[in-house]
Amino acid sequence: MSVEDAVSPTGPAVTPDSAAASLLQGEHYRLTPLTPRVIRLEWSPSGHFEDRPTTFALNRDLPAFDYQVLPTDTGLRIVTDYYVLDYGRGPFTTNGLSAAVRGGISNYHSVWRYKQDLSLPSHRRLTKTGHPFPELDGNMGGAARTLDVADGPVDLEPGVVSQAGYAVIDDSKAMVFDSGGRLAARHAEPGSQDLYLFAGGHDHVETVGDLFAISGSQPLLPRFALGNWWSRYHRYDEAEYLELMDRFEAEKVPFSVAVIDMDWHLTDIDPKFGSGWTGYTWNRELFPDPQRFQAELHRRGLAVTLNVHPADGIRAFEEPYPAMCQALGRPADGHPVDFDVTNRAFMDAYFTVLHRGLEKMGTDFWWIDWQSGPYSRIAGMDPLWVLNHGHYVDSATQMDRGLIFSRYAGPGSHRYPVGFSGDSLITWKSLAFQPRFTAAGANIGYGWWSHDIGGHMEGYKNDELATRWVEFGVFSPIMRLHSSSSRFSGKEPWKYSQPGRQAMIEHLRLRHRMLPYLNAMNLRAHRDGRSLVEPVYYQDHSPQAYRYLDEYLFGSQLLVAPIVVPNDPVVARGHADVWLPSGRWTDIVTGRSYRGGRSHRMWRDLMSIPVLLRAGGFLPLVAEGESLDARELFPELEVLVAAGADGRFELDEETADDQWQTTVLELSATEGRLTITRPDRDRSGRVEWTLTLLGLASRSGARFEVEGGELMGVEEADGRTRLRLRSTGGTMVVRSAVLATTGQPETLAAVEELLAAAQTGFVLKDTIYRLVAEQGAAALNAVTSVGRYPLGHLAEVHDYDLATPELVSALTEILEG
Repeated sequence: MSVEDAVSPTGPAVTPDSAAASLLQGEHYRLTPLTPRVIRLEWSPSGHFEDRPTTFALNRDLPAFDYQVLPTDTGLRIVTDYYVLDYGRGPFTTNGLSAAVRGGISNYHSVWRYKQDLSLPSHRRLTKTGHPFPELDGNMGGAARTLDVADGPVDLEPGVVSQAGYAVIDDSKAMVFDSGGRLAARHAEPGSQDLYLFAGGHDHVETVGDLFAISGSQPLLPRFALGNWWSRYHRYDEAEYLELMDRFEAEKVPFSVAVIDMDWHLTDIDPKFGSGWTGYTWNRELFPDPQRFQAELHRRGLAVTLNVHPADGIRAFEEPYPAMCQALGRPADGHPVDFDVTNRAFMDAYFTVLHRGLEKMGTDFWWIDWQSGPYSRIAGMDPLWVLNHGHYVDSATQMDRGLIFSRYAGPGSHRYPVGFSGDSLITWKSLAFQPRFTAAGANIGYGWWSHDIGGHMEGYKNDELATRWVEFGVFSPIMRLHSSSSRFSGKEPWKYSQPGRQAMIEHLRLRHRMLPYLNAMNLRAHRDGRSLVEPVYYQDHSPQAYRYLDEYLFGSQLLVAPIVVPNDPVVARGHADVWLPSGRWTDIVTGRSYRGGRSHRMWRDLMSIPVLLRAGGFLPLVAEGESLDARELFPELEVLVAAGADGRFELDEETADDQWQTTVLELSATEGRLTITRPDRDRSGRVEWTLTLLGLASRSGARFEVEGGELMGVEEADGRTRLRLRSTGGTMVVRSAVLATTGQPETLAAVEELLAAAQTGFVLKDTIYRLVAEQGAAALNAVTSVGRYPLGHLAEVHDYDLATPELVSALTEILEG
């Protein structure tokens, strides 16, 4: 039987009967097909197999599906719609265990073999461009425990997404959950294997969906977690912190989370107790009344999280020391209460006594800053895993939705958001790695990364770098500004020069304006198994999509390409190299549209990065002038709508009683119709809508007819049309011939704006402007010639008389689209 015949058998597939099922388990092996794309492979020298849930695999009892189990001359064969696995029924070897996977490289089959290591280190994979991966497994990477002091790429643990179509999670040493739901060491016998082969080809969304089916879904985040977080490693006192929050409010810069780094507690302690990194006693010199301080933050609309380094346990100087000793039935004799994740009595008291007492003063959730490695008194017990699980479960008993802030511990960590990526250096190389690192997290289901936006430590002052970092942060899963205690490294926007200062402020406001969209994507992540940030190859499986790794899908509607390189000195803009999936994509800032199925180099000044709305896409925003308080459930909306295709978007919104309602937005570009269908029982009380139409043809004099509502006004500005509507019924329909058209902003004006800022010759600028004014897009060939040859009338040629390749590239973007 050939590979293709096996993958696509001519006979009907059958569910294994008892005889076939007996082939799946022998004295030392057990094979368990879990989904059409995933199979569990176990080998045990003693014949003992693990049935308890592990940190990765919570659920192996999944819906039945059809597959074939066939005896072969050397062993057995398993056939699903996605793979053909051959196994010789002996110890796992490269020759004795393999799988032919459909839909791998070039949509042909790929062959996985046990222990055949074809991969490069993940940081080299992620920085490669143009390589078709013919000899590699093509694993696109997953996540890493930390980016602490990384100046650029780090190796990533594998994810379940691969260009070759297969990936393996080795669960052989993972901790297990006992019958009481507590984590325990596995104590696997030497030589045992517990592998999960993911063989989904290029069906990446479905493959990650299988991961969630086995490992559990991403929880819903509290709404406040989606706004801006303020964080700094700085010795604040109560007055300084509250004054800063008031300054932000006066500047109309919104925040929803206040992060208090480690100086909330005593850090200057008697050396006989060790270091001051671990602490559970508020520093009353800085915060005389912790309860009052946190109540003031709550009054300002901020949730509060405190940093905790638990490694050194509870020492005798701590306020909760006597209570902890009493809870553990030991004398308060001055000896420390050691931190010990293997001691169940200690872990119970750790939550119910130590942290509960602090939470009563107003702390909402915890930043678990574990930096002491995966070591404990029992081999195989990783303290980070125990802390993440314990804190999240405990948090869920105190909040409507649990929340922690901690490092990644391995596959399965997505159940305990939010992830802290570590202390990043303030360099361009550090920024450049974060977008691709964030997108790769989706490949292991880890969708809620929080980075040190702007960088944490060392590095250098560069206002352009800081601005680009904030722009990326606003379009990352969690937006948390952070910096060190250096008096010069704070991330307050007013500490930076223009135009970066204004760009930061506008983007921080935009983050809160996006809360309706972000919260809808929050539900999508939990319900549908989709991360907020996903690689573009989740949608487009062309070879190019696997090479452009600094861009990503941001929810269901947007594609974002952060700028991670300095501005070109001549063009005075930065660039991002972007691969667009098929269709039409429109920038939400510039209004310029681009053809998909090809690459573009996109240039932007410091005020924006490429953020593209798919044709027929909708981006709901809090309307201009509305409150940006994250607690507001149903603000008035401005909805951006991109022309060029039919589209539908379900705006899911939570209600005050923790229910959800759905408003359906639909564009029929072919019929020139836009429909807003409100839920049967609309609890929003929303009556007025603003629709901002992007990417249409010339709009002058366009007529709009409205059913189920009233057209309050039409504004045309900045290459877009804004409709102000008042709803009078359950469904509102807008009709106009212009909705069936596509177009671009005025080209000559865009060229003039580019040339005005360009740091180059005046004669050159005038020449280019004249060529574009006379010839339009056809002027590109002539402009390209100016980049190679001097202008004919110049007696003496200078560098500034020639168009640089970068200037030609920026013009090409405008003229070609």
